Amino acid sequence: VASLAELDSVEAELELVELQISELLEKQAQLTRRKNALLEQVEETCNAAQPSSSLSSPSSSSKLSGDFPWSKDVDEHLKESFRLCKFRPLQLRAINLTLSGRDLFLVMPTGRGKSLCYQLPAVCSKGFTLVISPLVSLMEDQIMSLKSINVSAVMLNASSSKEHAKTVMAGMTDAKCPFKLVYVTPEKIAKSKLLMSRLEKAYKANLMSRIAVDEVHCCSQWGHDFRPDYKLLGILKRQFPKVPLVGLTATATSSVLKDCEKILCVSQPVTLTASFNRTNLYYEVRIKNDTSLNDIASLIKNKYKDQSGIVYVFSQKDAELVSSELQKMEVVAYPYHANMDPESKSRIHRKWTTNKIQVVVATVAFGMGIDKPDVRFVIHHTISKSIENYYQESGRAGRDDRPADCILYFGFADIFRISTMVVMENVGQKKLLQMVDYCQNVDRCRRSVMAVHFDEVWDGEECCQMCDNCHHKKDYTTIDITKHARQVLQILEMAASMDEKMTPLKVVESWMGKGPSKVRKMIQTTTLSRLQAEAVIVHLLQQGYLREDFSFTPYTTYFYLKPGRKAPLLKNQTHTLSMKIRTAQTSSSSSSSSSSEVKNLSLNSILL
Repeated sequence: VASLAELDSVEAELELVELQISELLEKQAQLTRRKNALLEQVEETCNAAQPSSSLSSPSSSSKLSGDFPWSKDVDEHLKESFRLCKFRPLQLRAINLTLSGRDLFLVMPTGRGKSLCYQLPAVCSKGFTLVISPLVSLMEDQIMSLKSINVSAVMLNASSSKEHAKTVMAGMTDAKCPFKLVYVTPEKIAKSKLLMSRLEKAYKANLMSRIAVDEVHCCSQWGHDFRPDYKLLGILKRQFPKVPLVGLTATATSSVLKDCEKILCVSQPVTLTASFNRTNLYYEVRIKNDTSLNDIASLIKNKYKDQSGIVYVFSQKDAELVSSELQKMEVVAYPYHANMDPESKSRIHRKWTTNKIQVVVATVAFGMGIDKPDVRFVIHHTISKSIENYYQESGRAGRDDRPADCILYFGFADIFRISTMVVMENVGQKKLLQMVDYCQNVDRCRRSVMAVHFDEVWDGEECCQMCDNCHHKKDYTTIDITKHARQVLQILEMAASMDEKMTPLKVVESWMGKGPSKVRKMIQTTTLSRLQAEAVIVHLLQQGYLREDFSFTPYTTYFYLKPGRKAPLLKNQTHTLSMKIRTAQTSSSSSSSSSSEVKNLSLNSILL
């Protein structure tokens, strides 16, 4: 009992420390705003007083037009080739850096124009730019876009014909290089000796102007989309040291970028980082239930009538099933996943790009870098496996800077489906629980939860009510769930005494009195609705009162629940446990209960 009391005391002290950290972060946000405002004033003063004529250091500010030998060319191609009238933040700085021969890492939000930072320099340079890209859909999307503006680009991947590959290889060493960009997969670099041989000849002939590694976070095993073949790309800088490298990503943290530096053999690259925030995107989380698909169809047919969008799903099977169901509800939706033949994927991609298909129902195989500007909605039928993934997937919306919606459906069973999928990843469970935390929270700005993952200080006021939590500010209350937590623990202890493992689904069933009669007599069944019971279990898992226990079979991986590190605290009668819940979105299926507070309990809630 004494040790439990001490543990409880330490927990209380930790809560106080967390409160102090929160206050310090708020102060940090205020100071950061002041600092940024002062830096802008200083930069404006310097630019007005002393226009520079050369790039003096990596930290130099963006140069004015006409500062460099290539500036006139850059301005002309921006307007004439890419049909743009001005640069977005950091684009010109990145372009000047790569054209001056510097190695560069560019961290910029999805939809802010990273691709222009190597495509425009490619047009302004002799020879070609080699672009390493992780997905065929991404390469096709970029090449379609480039061809529409008469910029010559080609790609090499596993499905390229021998004739096409031969033509591309010959073009690489042609002094009158017939294309400006060559897109290849990392697997092609790793496995094709012929390609490396051609690249070597192009390098010696000064025809390789730069290397662009798109989605550079894929290099690092700490990145959210680690790809083993990306780890072999260090050969490029070792073999072609004089060729500048540009690494591009929307989601890499500073630690991931450090890892990428070593993997790519890049020494002291310049790193340019833009704010993760995109002000035109509205973020919302909805509870997933049996009617969610009808809800999605209704949104598409009414709110998003004749507007383009993406529905992301968990698996290839889901892509087929959800698209089929949406078609039955008169939505022009088609599936897209890795197991489809290349021709079908390309056809669906093209039709969606030209608005002949309204919705693509896709796995993450349809993803990184998709550059359709007028996507008005990205709906997640299932949660993403990490906040980084969700940020990138949802970021395909609103690239034209007009308002767009990012709606995520959060369901109990999906957590455990994804958990068994990421179990082998180094930080897979941690990242998934952070994603669950994003879904569960009701009192913090959605962007503030994202900001933590991008090493950025976030001021909630900057959201401007562009997320559901800021829009419904203060529509939540705090309730006591200690009694319910003890009941869950009782079920797990009883199962352990009978040498039985409990899946989350089985825990819910037992708690609601749907198990064997023998079990019902031994435990206290809950008065909560199913949705409410699931909410409590998710939060107990989040806060460490429960933990995951995986079991592997030759055919599948099972997720079981066990008491967590904080479970002993529930034995202490003075220990209490609270949740914050959304009062404006209460469950309509609440069971009768003696506590009026419990009636308000909804899945969209978070433990203190």
